[in-house]
Amino acid sequence: MEKLIRFTLNDLTKITNHRSGEIKFGERIQTVPKEMDTLEFLQASDAEFVLLGIPEDIGVRANLGRPGTASAWESTLKSIVNIQNNRFCKGSQLLILGSIDVSEQMEEVQKLDITNKEERKHFFKMVEKIDKEVSHIVCQIIKAGKTPIIIGGGHNNAYGNIKGLALAKGRAVNAINFDAHTDFRALEGRHSGNGFSYAFEEGFLKKYFIFGLHESYTSKSVLDTIKKVAEKIKYNTYEQIAVRREKTFETEMDAAKKHVATDPYGIEIDLDSLPGIASSAMTLSGFSVTELRQFIHYFGQNTNASYLHICEGAPDLDQDKNNHLVGKLIAYLITDFMKAKYNM
Repeated sequence: MEKLIRFTLNDLTKITNHRSGEIKFGERIQTVPKEMDTLEFLQASDAEFVLLGIPEDIGVRANLGRPGTASAWESTLKSIVNIQNNRFCKGSQLLILGSIDVSEQMEEVQKLDITNKEERKHFFKMVEKIDKEVSHIVCQIIKAGKTPIIIGGGHNNAYGNIKGLALAKGRAVNAINFDAHTDFRALEGRHSGNGFSYAFEEGFLKKYFIFGLHESYTSKSVLDTIKKVAEKIKYNTYEQIAVRREKTFETEMDAAKKHVATDPYGIEIDLDSLPGIASSAMTLSGFSVTELRQFIHYFGQNTNASYLHICEGAPDLDQDKNNHLVGKLIAYLITDFMKAKYNM
């Protein structure tokens, strides 16, 4: 875990706001002690969940999107440590591991022109480097018997999450993706729009379900590609459920679960599927935050739910006075997942 920047007790203390008569999550959250080996502590810790950050927007830039997702990790930390520790959810069940060091790659992209075809290839290579770190650390967390909660960063990191889970389990795994997009685009070089297609092509992803696809933002070529492997890749659309009401949210969750829950699976959440949430591809139409929370609770309860990945949130793209809200939202989603799995 050479590229891991460990989150320390000192880091935790700095951002936890104490208040008389209250116990904050940060007062109970675990961190790896300075003198201990990371893997040894992971295996020894009684925390079930491990929080990992990937503060990058290189994959988003490589996909010609708006940068800003690198800021979600810090925003999430400030929120999660300051929620209440109580009988509904306990901070002691969460270990903040730290973040992947992407500073070198983030610095390098500042010198590159994404509109230049040759320079765009450098973006792809940097995403590949991050992929290796993500898959290695996620694999180690799962092999230690823990459940990773990964905060992006762009959706390019789905590839590393899926590969890490597959390597830990020794076989291909499944994924459910709450997203307005398939992220199953052409294998043209790694970016935030093709994490799942690369994972599928390389044999790490077995079955895949896209929940709430936006019909107007899915190309014919991608739909044609998915049609060829319809037994392994399924989807529904936001319009089918919320606009035309041909299907219901509840029955579609059941259908998706039948498709992915037979094997270990990852829960992928792209915040650009929610209206009004600052992200690289912000939308004004989509499922509500409440529906997303119900979704995470539903899929988090299953014993085969192996990780949660929340990505594409971009506090830097929000209004200055409200740029803490993305982190606050992510904290809600993290605890919904913890409650679902811990109270099974």
